[in-house]
Amino acid sequence: MPIQKLRDFLDARGVDYHTISHQPAYTSQDSAASAHIPGREMAKTVMVTIDGRLAMAVLPALCSLDFVKLASAAGSDDVRLASEGDFADMFPGCEVGAMPPFGHLYGMKTYLDPELAEDRELVFTAGSHQELLRMLYRDYERLEQPVITPLSASVR
Repeated sequence: MPIQKLRDFLDARGVDYHTISHQPAYTSQDSAASAHIPGREMAKTVMVTIDGRLAMAVLPALCSLDFVKLASAAGSDDVRLASEGDFADMFPGCEVGAMPPFGHLYGMKTYLDPELAEDRELVFTAGSHQELLRMLYRDYERLEQPVITPLSASVR
């Protein structure tokens, strides 16, 4: 079941969403495979710091983050991968590495690769390494209002 904070947020706004249970998986690609979802349709959240502040970069599971693209979009020359210690306590009720792509719920900016905006739905981890959440992309964009900018360095 998605973490309580996310469920409360979505339920209060009348957003329709569905959960997908799967075998435990610790990478977005493994989660997608376990749930029989194409990797290009699965969103992964990468935690970064931009000028020392935490932010989320959300991109297709089978892509890697291009830090140069993110730095350009953020207008910063200080973009780094965040360590688990930087954010482990920021997501109560959420397993480390299973953060949902809703940075604004946690006081941080969210950057989203436009490749994910091409699909009707968005699928992502929502607090657990055994469950995904599927919702309409348009609802996600309306609620989160991410900065949509190219972020991916494809690894296909």
